[in-house]
Amino acid sequence: MSILLEICCGDIESVGAAISGGAGRIELCGALEAGGITPSAGLIKQAIWKTRLQENVLPVNVLVRPRSGDFLYTDRELRQCAQDTASAVGAGADGIVFGALTSDGDIDEYACAMILETIHKVSESGRKVTTTFHRAFDLCREPFDALEKIISLGFDRILTSGQAASAEEGKELLKNLHARADGRIIIMPGAGVTPQNILGIIKDTGVSEIHASAKQRVSSRMRFRREGIGMGTGDEDEYSRYTTSPSIVKELSDIIETI
Repeated sequence: MSILLEICCGDIESVGAAISGGAGRIELCGALEAGGITPSAGLIKQAIWKTRLQENVLPVNVLVRPRSGDFLYTDRELRQCAQDTASAVGAGADGIVFGALTSDGDIDEYACAMILETIHKVSESGRKVTTTFHRAFDLCREPFDALEKIISLGFDRILTSGQAASAEEGKELLKNLHARADGRIIIMPGAGVTPQNILGIIKDTGVSEIHASAKQRVSSRMRFRREGIGMGTGDEDEYSRYTTSPSIVKELSDIIETI
């Protein structure tokens, strides 16, 4: 059974790490520490250029999320999402990752249809741009009703932790979602996937795709450091950050090869 490993990347160095480690696909986003938001146009173009240099082109799916926080969006935010979607597809993105909910915790079918229609309008004839409903799914009210709505909308996959803090903890729901989907949509576990648990998650759920960040914290190369000043809420460490580890990606990839 062939398993696809998707790696979430938040900077151009991480894209290189995912490639060298043996990822099967990249999910590109910004602000990983906030759960991911839409990456910049420059990062999208650089990532697509970098992946096209490979002998086997690595697909790049772009996250479209206008801000951190919940997934209840205003009309202005949805217009922003549509513009970001058009820009990413125009730049050559292979897929769009999006999700939206109503205030009652149901799938926002209007918002999703707007993004799907945008993809259809801007895609070149005959070009397939895949669609992933992201982890907004994990905050929805009723997962099996949501599953059916997402399928009816025409998404290709759902990225989910099984409505748990991690995919490891959500294995039972992930297994049931995969069974209920019955080939109509891909269920892709994500959140807290590590070399220690990836094999168990795949075997216990029966899925064919899995998502991981494979991140590690790295220290800044700055020699001069002014301590006690944060650029965000004030309590961040400005001299370290998370980035994708090529060795962790390779370890995950090697484990998948044993299945």
